[in-house]
Amino acid sequence: MGFVRRQVVTAALTANAIRPLPGYRTGIPAFFAGWLTGELAPQVLGLTVADAAAHATGSRRDVRGLALAGLSTAGLAYLVRQSRQAVSDAEDALVEGLGVDYLDQLDAKPTPAELATPWRRIANPFAFRRAARKAGVEVTGNIPFAPYGARGTLDVYTSEVTPPSGAPVLLQVHGGGWTIGKKEQQGLPLMQHLAAKGWVCVAINYRLAPRHKWPAQIVDVKAAIAWVKDNIAAYGGDPDYIAITGQSAGGHLTALAAVTPNAPEFQPGFEDADTTVQAAAPYYGVYDLAAASGLRSARLLRDTFLAPWVFGKDPGADLTTFEDASPLLRVTADAPDMFVVHGARDTLVDVGQARAFVEALRTTSKRSVTYAELPGAQHAFDIFPSIRSQHLVRATDRFLHWHWNGWRRERAAAPAEHSAG
Repeated sequence: MGFVRRQVVTAALTANAIRPLPGYRTGIPAFFAGWLTGELAPQVLGLTVADAAAHATGSRRDVRGLALAGLSTAGLAYLVRQSRQAVSDAEDALVEGLGVDYLDQLDAKPTPAELATPWRRIANPFAFRRAARKAGVEVTGNIPFAPYGARGTLDVYTSEVTPPSGAPVLLQVHGGGWTIGKKEQQGLPLMQHLAAKGWVCVAINYRLAPRHKWPAQIVDVKAAIAWVKDNIAAYGGDPDYIAITGQSAGGHLTALAAVTPNAPEFQPGFEDADTTVQAAAPYYGVYDLAAASGLRSARLLRDTFLAPWVFGKDPGADLTTFEDASPLLRVTADAPDMFVVHGARDTLVDVGQARAFVEALRTTSKRSVTYAELPGAQHAFDIFPSIRSQHLVRATDRFLHWHWNGWRRERAAAPAEHSAG
């Protein structure tokens, strides 16, 4: 491919990353084109500048290609600057959701280095194993929690600093449209980060549609929670404290599990098991599977994908099943503390779903609700370490440690209050 064509492609990808193609049917190609360009903007910027410089020193200079390279450079620099603003976007959300004094409840306030852009970490964003080894993270893999072969297994992440008992637990639920995905593919930056700090992190598989229709997916998530409560002490975890997180379809399952503790319809055969979680951090989740929000994109998702592929049911004949599966419609006053994260430029899951879910939480829940809406962020922005994802990993760390410390104080105060009574 010649220089001019390379610059045409780069300029088109950059433009789509800044302002993705609109429309439900263009959402998937717009996502794939914009996601990698946006999250790898520093690398694409470096390659574009190097390509233009090499061309400019040659004997045949094409002004058209150099002009396009200049436009792409400006656009990519804008994307880098926007990604770096995620640190303040996330911090503003935490202050709004938790209060201006939330930092006082952490073990230590974040240092300037922890709030800075982690250039060294994102230089090679796909070096997951190297980063894990450097942090001393160990993975005990493919532990059965349900009788479904590989789809009923989980991985446990610990590190050399994990205590022998009483460590907080994070449960990670992968996405993939309820139809694809594996536990090893998502949530790695966050799990490695927290495991290196002594958390016990658990990544799970679950049965996939269309072979296994809904509600198999949420049943498996509930079964995994029950397994964690029964077994995680053997890995140093505290079975009484589980935070849950997940992305996309995993964000949906995360939110639904959080707002439906011990729901018997999702716990066939283990109705008496405790499946409560103490906190939840869903990333770019699907919260309205019944199109109750009135969003056109939610209705199209329901009718063209969820109904035939995931549920195998007609919402016109059985809307209740879709409503029961919608976190938006299952919010109660007892919903746990939530940190909801969504990209403002998400072309796969309309940000309107996150806004509606957060509004329902803030109207009904007695617990804290934190919402970080990230300007410029596409779907799946956290799959690998990028500027934006690393800032959100650290923000999620602060939310979870704030919650963990507060939960421990409440638990410690409970016996004293009981004795005084």
